[in-house]
Amino acid sequence: MTATSETGTTFAPPTAPAVRMRDAALSYGSRTLWSGLDLDVAPGEFLAVLGPNGSGKTSLLKVLLGLQPLSAGTVEVAGGPARRGSDRIGYIPQQRALEATVTVRGSDLVGFGLDGHRWGLGFRNRRERRRRVAAALEAVEATAYARMPLGLLSGGEQQRLRVAQALVSDPSVLLCDEPLLSLDIAHQRKVSRLIANQARQTGAAVLFVTHEINPVLPLVDRVLYLVDGRFRIGTPDEVMNSATLSELYRTDIEVARVGGRLVVAGAEDQDHHVHEADDE
Repeated sequence: MTATSETGTTFAPPTAPAVRMRDAALSYGSRTLWSGLDLDVAPGEFLAVLGPNGSGKTSLLKVLLGLQPLSAGTVEVAGGPARRGSDRIGYIPQQRALEATVTVRGSDLVGFGLDGHRWGLGFRNRRERRRRVAAALEAVEATAYARMPLGLLSGGEQQRLRVAQALVSDPSVLLCDEPLLSLDIAHQRKVSRLIANQARQTGAAVLFVTHEINPVLPLVDRVLYLVDGRFRIGTPDEVMNSATLSELYRTDIEVARVGGRLVVAGAEDQDHHVHEADDE
């Protein structure tokens, strides 16, 4: 049995989640980022992870990558415990333009998505490696960049290659850490659609950390919103409204739709959806 979201995404019921967290908590010393978190993310589902700086969004991805242990509770990713170097997880880091002197080619960067899981060995079947790299480049419309040095590409072109690198191992879970930073609106929408389309086609679950929900709003199935140790999980309409955000922030927050975009106002830093940089 499958379910279809309002965005058209078809995904398996929560009995077979790609990501499963139960009573999960993460603390640093006396500070608790979040606790009591129960979360299932189904194959093919697109989950946006939102919240102000320091709320634990990037830390959540570190837990799923096996880089940070939970303080309490349990986590499973792709049917097993979270662990470092899993080829069942694709990871798209924050967009940071590379120096013009970087000579690594586009196809080499994408290939690291295969070789990086096999320390010292690399992907042994060279013909299959070439096929998979070429397929990943084609999927993100970046074939023209295969032989080009990364330093000569624009930020948007480099980010397409990072998406291909994350997809080349055919992951079950795709973790995206602010992949839209430093991109213009056109590239934000393009990169977001590439990620969502590949997730739908391959059944990969997407956890998409962002400060700017508007480029991905039409693609999102659910939202996980983290604020000062509290959280809400639900559809965008269930979470991105004045009542819910006011309860989370414990102050009056106004949410309005203007020209198909969400505008959040009411506290000094409530423009974090649009401009703020990296989480911890």
